[in-house]
Amino acid sequence: MPSARKTPASEGPALASARRVLAIEGAAIEAVSRALDARIERAVQILADCTGKVVVVGMGKSGLICRKIAATLASTGTPASFLHAAEAVHGDFGVVGRGDAILALSYSGETDEVVRLLPLLKRFSLPLIAITGKVDSTLGRAADVTLDASVPEEACPMGLAPTASTTAALALGDALAVALLERRGFSESDFAVLHPAGSLGRRLLKVDEVMHAGDSLPLVAAKATLADTIVEMSGKRLGVTGVIDDGGRLLGIVTDGDLRRAMGRNVDILSTVATDVMTPNPVTVDGNALAARALAVMQERSITSLFIVDPATGAPLGVLHLHDLLKAGVT
Repeated sequence: MPSARKTPASEGPALASARRVLAIEGAAIEAVSRALDARIERAVQILADCTGKVVVVGMGKSGLICRKIAATLASTGTPASFLHAAEAVHGDFGVVGRGDAILALSYSGETDEVVRLLPLLKRFSLPLIAITGKVDSTLGRAADVTLDASVPEEACPMGLAPTASTTAALALGDALAVALLERRGFSESDFAVLHPAGSLGRRLLKVDEVMHAGDSLPLVAAKATLADTIVEMSGKRLGVTGVIDDGGRLLGIVTDGDLRRAMGRNVDILSTVATDVMTPNPVTVDGNALAARALAVMQERSITSLFIVDPATGAPLGVLHLHDLLKAGVT
């Protein structure tokens, strides 16, 4: 039970109720966390070994939680789908394949539609993981691995509406999904492939998708005159150029600011070379970096351009301008 809390006189009944609900649901998640043991290792191993998809089965409010768990698994590299238990016993069980694994949710462990599926699961030798508040229930006893999701109380004052129990089940589903993605070595790059659209997709753009490369990449040789450097910068219109050695490795960059400072010293643009005015050892990122990471580097260093280099050779692959990232919606 969450500890009693004195309600200030200025606190209205809705606020007090909301605080009570959150306290109860927080305590429910803590209770499930304390109940975790080595069985979750076995559950994650079953899901990792699955050669088909994970079918998440439930009814009612638990069914809604199942949809979220299936979506989280699918978005983090584990093929998964939701199966409504009532529809399953009326033909939809046909979506289940022999290589699949089953994750079933029922707080009581006695939900009729879920229990009626158990003989089918056994017939097809499908591994079964149960999330239930009653580990000694029919579902709990039938499962290969049973995860205890029992909670001290529901947040509903009547103790009837699933509230704390569904919150705890959802959190346990998230715990399974995250442990599984870590087991699989699921990376940011993998995540980007599965989330190409929306603000999340923009955050997961790679630098090579928005950088200037090829003929639009401004580059001059180390011994290029300042006059040639100005021509290159003016032609590429990015306010910067890379300076490369004879082997093509990036030595430094020349920016508009470097040019202004050089002009302020009245240098001869025909005899002064790029290495005389460049900023050596510039900040760079490699071609596998996320565009969001490039933006963070620019903001940290207060720069507006960033070269992308091959980490093996040091050769410039492209250049990013702050405006390119903003235009692409990277934030």
